[in-house]
Amino acid sequence: MALVAALMAIEALALDIMLPALPDIGAAFQVADPNDRSLVLTVFLIGFGLPQVVFGPLSDRFGRRPPILIGLAVYIVCALASPAMSHFPALLWLRFAQGVAAAAIRVGILSAVRDRYHGAAMSEVMSVAMSIFLLVPLLMPGGGQIILLAGPWQLIFVAMGALAAMVGLWTVLRLPETLAAGNRRLLDFASVADGFALVIRNRAAFSYGLSGAFLLGIILALINTSQQIYVDIYRLGPYYPLAFAAMPAAAILGFLTNSRLVARFGMRRLAHGAMLTFLAGSLLWLALVQLATPPLWLYLLMVVLVTPMVTFGFPNTGALAMEPLGAIAGTASAIFGATQTVGGAILGFAVAQSFDGTLSPVMASLCLFGTCVLICFLVAEKGRLFGDGSMTTAPAPDA
Repeated sequence: MALVAALMAIEALALDIMLPALPDIGAAFQVADPNDRSLVLTVFLIGFGLPQVVFGPLSDRFGRRPPILIGLAVYIVCALASPAMSHFPALLWLRFAQGVAAAAIRVGILSAVRDRYHGAAMSEVMSVAMSIFLLVPLLMPGGGQIILLAGPWQLIFVAMGALAAMVGLWTVLRLPETLAAGNRRLLDFASVADGFALVIRNRAAFSYGLSGAFLLGIILALINTSQQIYVDIYRLGPYYPLAFAAMPAAAILGFLTNSRLVARFGMRRLAHGAMLTFLAGSLLWLALVQLATPPLWLYLLMVVLVTPMVTFGFPNTGALAMEPLGAIAGTASAIFGATQTVGGAILGFAVAQSFDGTLSPVMASLCLFGTCVLICFLVAEKGRLFGDGSMTTAPAPDA
């Protein structure tokens, strides 16, 4: 689980360590609109999302290790080449390529987890792994701030490449191939198209997979605007990473709690109840910011209260989406990963672009995205929440 978490953290590392450096990068490349600085994050996420539909079938054909190892190599090269860029578009292209590399890693490791676990066991494993993984967004903004105190923003990319190289060495030594030779699928158009059709036709699996785009949109809405909220609204300056750490800390608590509760209450009850609670809290939050900008302590309290509700959704909806699709785990994780990442990135970027110096656009987006998640749940369960799964479609065939 530690290695799974480390490989998943490759994506978060490329995002969260960058947050304190966004103003410096914007100034270095003379980015006129402060809202456009979030493109450094958004293009990485688009690169991370779109190619997963390619890496899924490749993972089902050639195994899990090759995409992971090649992805790590490309990721490291992109990180170390970024400081040499002299134009903002060139940096963005490298960030896109780095996202593509991270996509190969993510598809490979999620497929490997599905090879070994399913159902509530998969949710439990992913909850613990994601709790470890979230140490990256908890620690990396502060680490990025320390690096900026020691030198220019280019050093952040050097640190990113060095950390990825250490994870790469660990992977070479410790990651086994989890896909048996007899379970590998042919890489031809008919086989790939059949795999895609199996995923899309499974109403419950696809609906739960789609809900992940809105869950990620919630998280990215808070992350993409965090620097402006904590620095521009609350005037925290270099202490902003300390306040930002409240969200990943609350997420870790949520994932650890989910790993303990999922066997007792079931994935559906936890996910459905958590999202109803999240939506109620977000509506209250939106009402409060219409009256006045809340003090920092109250804003942080709301972050700490609503974030665990979102983290209950990620491992449970992910396991519910993947559970009936074990025979095509690579293709399924690719489709869901692409849908969730690109969809979440677009939603998060839209919220960042709508930032107007107040909290209202962010809070309104949380209410909207939470409602969309509930709609996905209702479609998956044929209008019935808190069920036992008997209303959902049968698993996809294993051939």
